[in-house]
Amino acid sequence: MHKAGFVNIVGNPNVGKSTLMNQLVGERISIATFKAQTTRHRIMGIVNTPDAQIVFSDTPGVLKPNYKLQESMLAFSESALQDADVLLYVTDVVENPEKNMTFLEKVRKMSVPVLLLINKIDQSDQNSLGNIVEKWHSLLPNAEILPISAQNKFGTDMLLKRIQELLPDSPPYFDKEQLTDRPARFFVSEIIREKILLYYDKEIPYSVEVRVEQFKEDDKHIHINAVLYVERDSQKGIIIGHQGVALKKVSTESRKALEKFFGKNIYLETFVKVDKDWRSSDKELDSFGYNPE
Repeated sequence: MHKAGFVNIVGNPNVGKSTLMNQLVGERISIATFKAQTTRHRIMGIVNTPDAQIVFSDTPGVLKPNYKLQESMLAFSESALQDADVLLYVTDVVENPEKNMTFLEKVRKMSVPVLLLINKIDQSDQNSLGNIVEKWHSLLPNAEILPISAQNKFGTDMLLKRIQELLPDSPPYFDKEQLTDRPARFFVSEIIREKILLYYDKEIPYSVEVRVEQFKEDDKHIHINAVLYVERDSQKGIIIGHQGVALKKVSTESRKALEKFFGKNIYLETFVKVDKDWRSSDKELDSFGYNPE
């Protein structure tokens, strides 16, 4: 009998959800950096075996929203509680277990199997880990607790096996060759956004959105035009940098990553435009794909 189901990954910012997603899927589907709030969308990655299809879903870190973009990000996370066949709640060895109790209470009330994953156990010792497990067991008594290290691939094979055991009997939801539900343009914008997160400080990366205006592909090449939207003229100057050096660095590193991702030669042109307060505009957020409906 064939098994299939939706396995949704939730948790607070910076606990390693995207790293875990990429390890489980075996491809770099979600961008993963050392900065919080890296993931803004709900992103699916699909694992196919002859007798199962696991549809993983990475979500933004749960946080108290300060502007409309963060409200949309929280809505993506909460929507993952509605359609999960199995829920993966990711925490780590340094996080306060009682952080975001409102969201945790919703997880506690879920009727589907919940696997509580304590990530980054390579940064802890046996005694501390035992205390962490005990604390989490008191907060989520019905959850199955699994210590892992996503970065070091410790426990991920066992996790995959356990997920497959918990999946309902079902035909596949997607074509068995399909890796994700997202189009190529989405990964272009995410890869460029990842480089911005890595190369700029403070508020700048969180004020930038990337839109792919042109994506033309042939057998060997892909021509891409991308616009980087910021909220202020001063931010535009920082993104471009003195004599365009900063933007050139982002473009070069993005092109290299895109060539690796697509396996083709990439011609990438980047432009910077100001779109005032795009993070607080319903219309703009909708055009950038932040409507979780």
